[in-house]
Amino acid sequence: MSRISMDEVKHVANLARLAITEEEAGKFQKQLDEMISFAEQLNELDTENVAPTSHVLDMKNVMREDVSKKGLPVEEVLKNAPDSTEDGHIRVPSILE
Repeated sequence: MSRISMDEVKHVANLARLAITEEEAGKFQKQLDEMISFAEQLNELDTENVAPTSHVLDMKNVMREDVSKKGLPVEEVLKNAPDSTEDGHIRVPSILE
């Protein structure tokens, strides 16, 4: 017996805004059932002495210190857009009506 019904497969497809045929629903039901079976195998593992982790590798996010420093002079920045400047600002095309 499958752990996921055809109605559940169709419901998930509807939530994902997917139009699927009966044949595709049957195929997905079989595939999802296999995935659930594979995930259930994890319940057989002895994890008593395993500390919870968020990642399998011991990774650290390396971040530089946030230090404020002076930016480029306005004139130098405006050189990059010589045809699109107005009153010390860079003009961009309007995207809203």
